[in-house]
Amino acid sequence: MAHQTLKGSYGDLADRLNRFPQGAPPSELLFKILKILLSEREAALVARLPIRPFTAKRAASLWHLPEGDARKILDALADRTLLLDYPEDGETRYVLPPPMAGFFEFSLMRVRGDVDQRALSELFYQYLNVEEDFVRELFARGETQLGRIFVNEPALVSPKAGTAGALQVLDYERASEVVRGAATIGVGLCYCRHKMAHLDRACDAPLDICMTFGTAASSLTRHGAARRVEAAECLELLAAARETGLVQFGENVRDGVSFICNCCGCCCEALIASRRFGFMRPVHTTNYLPELDGAACNGCGKCVTACPVDALELVSAHNARRPAAKAAKLEEDRCLGCGVCIQACPEEALHLRARAGRVLTPLNTSHKVVLMAIERGGFAELLVDGQASFGYRAVAAILGVLLKMPPLKQALASRQVKSRYLEALLAKT
Repeated sequence: MAHQTLKGSYGDLADRLNRFPQGAPPSELLFKILKILLSEREAALVARLPIRPFTAKRAASLWHLPEGDARKILDALADRTLLLDYPEDGETRYVLPPPMAGFFEFSLMRVRGDVDQRALSELFYQYLNVEEDFVRELFARGETQLGRIFVNEPALVSPKAGTAGALQVLDYERASEVVRGAATIGVGLCYCRHKMAHLDRACDAPLDICMTFGTAASSLTRHGAARRVEAAECLELLAAARETGLVQFGENVRDGVSFICNCCGCCCEALIASRRFGFMRPVHTTNYLPELDGAACNGCGKCVTACPVDALELVSAHNARRPAAKAAKLEEDRCLGCGVCIQACPEEALHLRARAGRVLTPLNTSHKVVLMAIERGGFAELLVDGQASFGYRAVAAILGVLLKMPPLKQALASRQVKSRYLEALLAKT
């Protein structure tokens, strides 16, 4: 009976997490992860929280507790980075982050003794890398994805850049501009490599290099999950990451980017997903592609080794005088457009060119969440915000059916609605 009750509390929390556009499919592994992170009572309470930011007064109403008691619980959860907290209009607001990018990562962004990080790492690995349901749910559903790639900025000014000098490179495509524009910056341990270190599988890429910005950085640094840094140090970390051949992967928005990861192909879940499910476009690419100068390529294969998603390979150079000669070949459908290969090429035989069509990047987090909800059938939950009463749940169910009807679904999924119309609405709010 106790087992059923335990599973019930964590099952309710899993249902709550799946009201996010990017969900967390229920499984025994997920329940074990949640059990490490939260007590049974905490799971039951968090399962009743709204999707949108809320106050202690709102939580107290939902939990039927005095406001002071609710605030103590919320502050304790925020101190363990299971919630983010921030001041607004003279009071503290709280928000439950999604599992990713969210409290899964936050649990390993620092060394801590209040949870068994090795056990947690093993469970994360099984849940994300073996079961695959979560990674598919996170990276391979819908057209709008969680994250996007930032272009390797030195590749834009390489000596043999060819047409790169004429490329239209916007500020939001540069990780350095995100850093320069951020009011608050936090740096913590790379969740992916920290997890792999507990499994004795980590590479030797830098570890203290996971970047957060704005509200997320303020909360994480306040609670010791990250250290606060100035823009100058963060720019140095970006440069060090590029020199190591890491790929900059961040939130898929133009304004208010909340995180930038410096990713390796061996540990990073986003890049692993791109190799596994590349045909489903799990990561938004840059607006650029590498172009090869066949005459300059000597077939050394360094670009192939550097590519984190296996988009390059060595093939015959078709040289009659040197039958064994090799040359690099790009598989464009797999390419992220990161430009890491350009930095790796000793012959400067690669340069960036523009893709045929620009990639759609949501305006901000609200825009991104709405797009993801529309595409994944969760828009009704956002409209109703998961209220607990039967009336609200009935309205959500009805809206869910209506929004999935072919004419409405097609209209909501149109590029015009997803980009121009929603963006204009958000700009007015």
